[in-house]
Amino acid sequence: MPKYAILRFEKHKGHPAAPLEAHHERQKEKYASNPDIDTDKSKYNFHIVKPQGRYYHFIKKRIEEAGCRTRKDSTRFVDTLITASPEFFKGKSIKETREFFQRAGDFLIDRIGRENIISAVVHMDEKTPHLHLTFVPLTEDNRLCAKEILGNRANLTKWQDDFYAYMAQKYPDLERGESASMTGRKHIPTRLFKQAVHLSKQAVRIETLLDEMNPFNSGKKKEELLVLLKKWFPQMENFSTQLKKYQITIDDLLEENSKLEARAKAGESGKMKDALERKKLESELHSMKQIMSRIPPEIMEALRQDARHQTKDR
Repeated sequence: MPKYAILRFEKHKGHPAAPLEAHHERQKEKYASNPDIDTDKSKYNFHIVKPQGRYYHFIKKRIEEAGCRTRKDSTRFVDTLITASPEFFKGKSIKETREFFQRAGDFLIDRIGRENIISAVVHMDEKTPHLHLTFVPLTEDNRLCAKEILGNRANLTKWQDDFYAYMAQKYPDLERGESASMTGRKHIPTRLFKQAVHLSKQAVRIETLLDEMNPFNSGKKKEELLVLLKKWFPQMENFSTQLKKYQITIDDLLEENSKLEARAKAGESGKMKDALERKKLESELHSMKQIMSRIPPEIMEALRQDARHQTKDR
């Protein structure tokens, strides 16, 4: 089964760093939105570069030290994800896993400069170990320019090539994954898969209430349904909006569906697992939209009024 080396970048502009910091540094006691986190294993997480205080303060200080001017749309920091296919980590000891991420961290530290790194933390408390390395994109001549550091699609491909070549020197069983710049697809964030699972679980209860509704109990059921929908409806709309950004990827995967299924039957199910999971997102959204079409008009109107009131209050 293929074992891929994985390197991904996500640029952050005017968005606050606090939510990302809370996740990376495990500052919460519970993570209801991320069921993959096993807090009992969080003690095994470790830093390659420890943060020097709050993310926001570090970012602000480095930009001020460099004397950079910023705009509202300036990329202030970059979140890097480094990992490998789950199969790569099977049978590896904690020491061997640490050595893998230390090598991966060294690759980025050498290119970006340790002085620009906010934090580099390895999460051992999720299904697949992974490294989150966040940095301020400052050039050697102290310009804030993520575009120059990460480059265009061609440069991002070179980043992938160089990272794979560097890691494969020590881990020759690794393979280089297919570049998004070659396929035209955007990487679909893991959070969307988790969000889909969370919404689907709530949707099961909503659908049950719709099935149980009849002329004799409609009043009580409608009240219960409205309470659930007030939480679920805005989350579902948000999920739908986010998914539109990845429509090219989803369309490609849906078009390939018959090929994927044929290859899976031929014994390549492990190879196609990642693509099939992405295809499920569209299916989840379609199912949720079907549920919405069954919601009584008066309840939908109540939801819209509630949403309008919330908007005014802000």
